[in-house]
Amino acid sequence: MALISVIVITLISTSFLGFSYGQLRVGFYSSVCPKAEEIVSSVVREAFLVDNNMAAILLRLHFHDCFVNGCDGSILIEGQNAERHAFGHQGVNGFDVIERAKSQLERVCPGVVSCADIVAMAARDSISLSNGPRYQVQTGRRDGRVSNVSSASIMPEVNESIQQLKSKFLQKGLSEKDLVLLSAAHTIGTTACFFMTDRLYNFPTTGSDPSINPRFLPELKSRCPQKGDVNARLPMDHGSPLRFDSQILRNIRDGFAVLHSDAKLYDDKVTRGIIDSYFGILSPVVGPSFEADFVDSIVKMGRLGVNTGSQGEIRRVCRAFN
Repeated sequence: MALISVIVITLISTSFLGFSYGQLRVGFYSSVCPKAEEIVSSVVREAFLVDNNMAAILLRLHFHDCFVNGCDGSILIEGQNAERHAFGHQGVNGFDVIERAKSQLERVCPGVVSCADIVAMAARDSISLSNGPRYQVQTGRRDGRVSNVSSASIMPEVNESIQQLKSKFLQKGLSEKDLVLLSAAHTIGTTACFFMTDRLYNFPTTGSDPSINPRFLPELKSRCPQKGDVNARLPMDHGSPLRFDSQILRNIRDGFAVLHSDAKLYDDKVTRGIIDSYFGILSPVVGPSFEADFVDSIVKMGRLGVNTGSQGEIRRVCRAFN
């Protein structure tokens, strides 16, 4: 009888340790908060029905959170010197959606689901709502305890060279293929004319970026006229701005990229080869799958610098440390 008691206690302890100190895994909340993923999905769906651009907003939020301190929810913190106010995070939004999901989760299972995991799940649901690939997200992240505006200086910028972009991704453990695929997240969403001014009107020697297809340049200039409203927005994917697909890569190949950083992907032999691999004659049959490769890259990104086990905390609200 004593032996049975010891075994039971050991099993309970092991189960608890698996929850407290385990690494990321699919179904992390299945026993401690069974409705966690359902609640997040419901909140994201409601926000998407009000504004279908919310999918791109939440996907971008996940990228910006992960790229700085790792996927730790540090971008969610409010405060004068908090990370969200960095220049590299301009236009990042979706904080209210994450906070709504957190509020509902706290009523059901307080102190269990991290804000960092909510961000990752919301990105997954956003891709699915945009007719993109469905995938399972690994959970078990804990929230970070640091959020500093200076940390975001490492964010990739739209006007950087391909070598700078590759370097920043490689420093995070992300490959050239990850750079291409994660940039392809621009298949949904919009950008501001603010980020187009130099490419359209101040490009060295030529005035406009010569990599822009001549048939596309007049359209871009009409949407973002010189001395026009820099806050006016235009789709980043010419052709299917509301559908998550590989059209963005075809645009880059054909000179219809909107962002300068996207266009630069075709200037480099390695990244150009990756883009072309999705459009070869036999690609539909024996070539790589854009959807499967994107899932691999975003899951890989979602593991960057995570806090697990006893690291970090589980915030009560996402905008403030406990």
